[in-house]
Amino acid sequence: MSLSDHPTAARTVLITGAAGGLGRAFALGFAGRGYRVAVADIDTDGAAETARQVEDSGASAWHGRVDVTDPASTEDLADRVAEFGGGSIDVLVNNAAVYGTVTRSPLEKIDPAEWDLVMSVNLKGPWLMTRAVSPHLPAGGRVVNLSSATVYSGSEKWAHYVASKGGVIALTRVMAKELGRREITVNTIAPGFTLTEASRGLMDDAESYGVDRGALRRTSRPEDIVGAALYLAGPDSGFVTGQTLVVDGGRQFI
Repeated sequence: MSLSDHPTAARTVLITGAAGGLGRAFALGFAGRGYRVAVADIDTDGAAETARQVEDSGASAWHGRVDVTDPASTEDLADRVAEFGGGSIDVLVNNAAVYGTVTRSPLEKIDPAEWDLVMSVNLKGPWLMTRAVSPHLPAGGRVVNLSSATVYSGSEKWAHYVASKGGVIALTRVMAKELGRREITVNTIAPGFTLTEASRGLMDDAESYGVDRGALRRTSRPEDIVGAALYLAGPDSGFVTGQTLVVDGGRQFI
């Protein structure tokens, strides 16, 4: 089978925030499509476990540590993953984010230090990672950013998180224009509330939260988001860029 018959063969994907949750689901999903999978997280043990599961599935895996708020760390990661990928990185999934530990507070009571942390990881992080990986992206490369459907609902007592994820959508549009000159696409996925280890820690009713508001009356799980990432990373989305794909089971229609 030629590469044209199997367009994902021998391609390399880098996924940040891959110690668990959505990041791990993305890693396993890409592995199932034949990608070489590089995973990174500030939690090195979690990243190593994700890489082990990818290898157990029969795919090639690499794992490492990254602090997405640190330019030197992101640049070092990009260089090492490009070496793993045979000189290039075909797909970057900017998944790393502060989420489960974010304090829900009225905007007047948000700790400025926490505001800065959320913005640094959730918004500065995708910028720094894309900046570091950009030299290694070939024509036809893909960047997939992770936002949140909460941007459209304006979730109360979460101004810092919502603002950071809204910024990701705006950043995506600029990146799409700048990297489009090199035939690289940049898009965003905005998941609704998804059942992960982190979201379970946010509330007691995580298993049923928001189900009554969706067109599809069930809880979203990480695997429900994976298809969107595979589409945006794959050949069928080659003329799609600067867009935000909401994946929330029809809780909101944008």
